[in-house]
Amino acid sequence: MRYVVTGKQMKAIDQDTIERIGIPSVVLMERAALAVADAVSSLAPDRKGIRIAAVCGTGNNGADGIAAGRILWGRGYEVSVFLAGDPDKGTKEYKLQRQIAERLGIFMEPAESFSRWKGQVIVDALFGIGLGRKVEGKYLELIEEMAKRKDEKVVAVDIPSGIHADTGAVMGAAVRATVTVTFGYAKTGLLLYPGREYAGRVQVEDIGFSHCSLERAGWDGRMLEKGDMDGLPKRGPDSNKGTFGKLLVIAGSGGMCGAAFLSGLAAYRTGCGLVKILTVPENRAILQTMLPEAIVEELDFASEWNRQTGRESFREKIRTQCEWAGAVVIGPGLGRGDYVEPLVEAVLECARVPVVVDADGLNAVSRCPRLTGYFSGKAVVTPHMGEMSRLTNKTIEELKSHRMQAAREYAADTGAVCVLKDASTVTAAPDKRAYINVSGCSAMAKAGSGDVLSGVIGGLLAQGMTRLEGAAYGVYIHGLAGEQAASRMGERGPLARELADGLMF
Repeated sequence: MRYVVTGKQMKAIDQDTIERIGIPSVVLMERAALAVADAVSSLAPDRKGIRIAAVCGTGNNGADGIAAGRILWGRGYEVSVFLAGDPDKGTKEYKLQRQIAERLGIFMEPAESFSRWKGQVIVDALFGIGLGRKVEGKYLELIEEMAKRKDEKVVAVDIPSGIHADTGAVMGAAVRATVTVTFGYAKTGLLLYPGREYAGRVQVEDIGFSHCSLERAGWDGRMLEKGDMDGLPKRGPDSNKGTFGKLLVIAGSGGMCGAAFLSGLAAYRTGCGLVKILTVPENRAILQTMLPEAIVEELDFASEWNRQTGRESFREKIRTQCEWAGAVVIGPGLGRGDYVEPLVEAVLECARVPVVVDADGLNAVSRCPRLTGYFSGKAVVTPHMGEMSRLTNKTIEELKSHRMQAAREYAADTGAVCVLKDASTVTAAPDKRAYINVSGCSAMAKAGSGDVLSGVIGGLLAQGMTRLEGAAYGVYIHGLAGEQAASRMGERGPLARELADGLMF
């Protein structure tokens, strides 16, 4: 599990390491430059005739670039260093690295000359993680010049120039990197789109920061990796189906049994011991054929609710079902009938276990916001951007530009764990803890993928995982299943059921 930090947090970590712990800045810089040089060497291992340009600003990011150019020059590459900005305003580290390079006779010239340079690899060291406003003027022209070089590989130092370190936004223009070598910890903006796309392959390199500095500065979130799979529920040899939890899936209106099937199948694939699907009568025979392992119970939601004398009976039936379960999923394929809102309310009111609210369950909440009053300590919500827009009355553009903030605010306001689904899904808890997901691919952009995810999360919750960990791990392994399906069938071919079938880990 890796930590993810904002630009401000990374600066605090750097400052604590230098000033409190006492590791000199130049030592950290030398290790950073060496990591960048190694990345360049891996892209161009045949040094003979390889021309490299280091495009450097006047901050410490530029100093890293000069130092990396010097190391590459020492390895036999043909290196040109292009300097942007007023050198007299450079940091002390920048001035030191420039002085060293000059004494060695490394060719340096103004950045205006870069447009005439031709070569194989560009080291982008123009702006680092401190960029807070849109790029303009000569800097904009320089970034655009680097961005249009299609035949030259780019190694970005810490973050591609022009990308906001916290949000991943493009600040006017940005460099597209082949590889981004970032130091200490991944930056949030490297994991969120569009920054994730501009970053290329991200290498997180240890240059000497300690965990105690991280703890003092704090972090923005975490991201799961394949090595974290040990965090999933264990399966002891002395066990039975009851050991691994009971999930109730309330899903599927008439003609919409596919969503219930996918959610139930995914829960079983995730290791859940028993899955019960509560659905309308016309879905029973189909589901028993498609998923015979599931317990299928029928309830005519609409007629039960619309019976004027039976509304308390309706709630009691829902209460009985919820008492059986260790977790509940509600929403996939329920439709938008007038019974959906009272059904969601009955589940949220009666359940004493975690409840995953998805799809039409979320649509009910957006129509009846008071239902969020039941969320605290219980709900996991899984909105995509369109659903989140309806829940919050914010535009999709607003949400995409501040994903972490949007998920955290909704979680804090409602008490739910919020899984804000997108190409870079954010999972946030009410106490502001968060995960950024890095698994998955475009193969998952298919109808039914969200139903699979609701079943995965529900299955993990039924097995005893906490709301935050169950949701974060669910999102991660759902993405791994997408990657596996794409490796077998390409990114166009997989259907949602193949995602569920890929949940074998």
